[in-house]
Amino acid sequence: MSPFLLLVCLLISIVIVVILISKFKFNAALALVLGALLMGVLAKMNILEVVKGINSGFGGMMTGIGFPIGFGIILGQLLSDSGGANVIADKIVKIFPKSKAVYAIAFAGFILSIPVFFDVTFVVLIPIAIATMQKVNKSIPYMVGSISIGAGIAHSVIPPTPNPLAAAEIFNFDLGIILGTGLIIGIIVLIISLYIYNKILDRGIWNKERDETGFGIDIAEQVKLEKYPSLIEALIPIFLPIITILLNTVYSVLFPEKKSTILEFFGTKSISMLLGTLAAYFIAVKYIGNQKTSVSATKSLESAGIVFLITGAGGSFAEIIKLSGVNDAIVSLVTNLGGNLILILVLSWGLGVIFRQITGSGTVAGITSMTIMSSVAPTIAIHPVFIALACLSGGMFGATVNDSGFWIVSNMSGFTLSGGAKTYTLGEAIASVISLIVIIISGLITVII
Repeated sequence: MSPFLLLVCLLISIVIVVILISKFKFNAALALVLGALLMGVLAKMNILEVVKGINSGFGGMMTGIGFPIGFGIILGQLLSDSGGANVIADKIVKIFPKSKAVYAIAFAGFILSIPVFFDVTFVVLIPIAIATMQKVNKSIPYMVGSISIGAGIAHSVIPPTPNPLAAAEIFNFDLGIILGTGLIIGIIVLIISLYIYNKILDRGIWNKERDETGFGIDIAEQVKLEKYPSLIEALIPIFLPIITILLNTVYSVLFPEKKSTILEFFGTKSISMLLGTLAAYFIAVKYIGNQKTSVSATKSLESAGIVFLITGAGGSFAEIIKLSGVNDAIVSLVTNLGGNLILILVLSWGLGVIFRQITGSGTVAGITSMTIMSSVAPTIAIHPVFIALACLSGGMFGATVNDSGFWIVSNMSGFTLSGGAKTYTLGEAIASVISLIVIIISGLITVII
């Protein structure tokens, strides 16, 4: 089959996946598997080979990141239920001067969303943000937008959240590379995006009568624990995996001919995340007891199942793309672009944006766009981490009514549809665009150097 027809087959498969998710409300994992089947059939592959490819793609993805994703989800839930997340948020807010309260809230969201899902981060931070807002005379959209920007960036580009973990597996690079690069780019994007967002709000776009319902979260309803972890205890589960992964990565870069079995062991995705999860578990036992800790860990796995399925289904789709030969067609298309790095990064980002807007899911957007662009990485003069980050940043671009995060933010903040769009959607859209710009500049600098 010609490269053009293979690309048409891919386009048809993607359109069907999107229609199944957005129009017929199919589960994303099921839609991706059906899309992979359709891709194989349209490409005239042997149907048994298609099934084999779907299974091997799922298994290959789970072999690489199954445990890290599971451990990361448990870690985040334990950190939240033990009060550690509240401690981190409260301490960060107190460290910053009152004049920089919005930056404090954003930075707290950034730190918390490294191990914790966006919705959990928002639930933890919104009462703190409301209390802080009353002290510093800032209106609520500033605070809500700050949480959305900080949490959205970290959740999108920094492991151990599922998409950045999947990026290392899909593009076959060391996890420490996206961890370090994501942290640096994420902090830069956070500062710039928050500045721009605040300037836009300062222009008076917020209308309290039109953008607020008056029915938000009641601070008094928040559950209080008898005692809380110290700040150091709360931070250990987050930074232990980060440190072990980065130590291994830095050592391998500085001493490529020398191997450290110990660093390599503790720096693997599974072991590093296991260490962080064990730390979170023991700290949770200390403050909420064995039974509640066990319940917390079990509860976290209720949300893990769908994450596993979507991520694994993305692996299945990627495997069929490779087996069908469409990856060669994609490479040929990119070659016709002259290998232009900026165009390739913009294309990667654009795919993420499109899938996010249509499906409402950052996970689906990131996995699908990375799957499509992974075959391009070896053919251009830029590290694949920048292509991965461009895809993930596109998947960060704020969605609206088809995004569960939008409704969590709007309902808990007491916002109307327009209020949610001016905070959650606008904040993440700004962060997504700024992220692309920073990624392009960073990528070009590495090529020049």
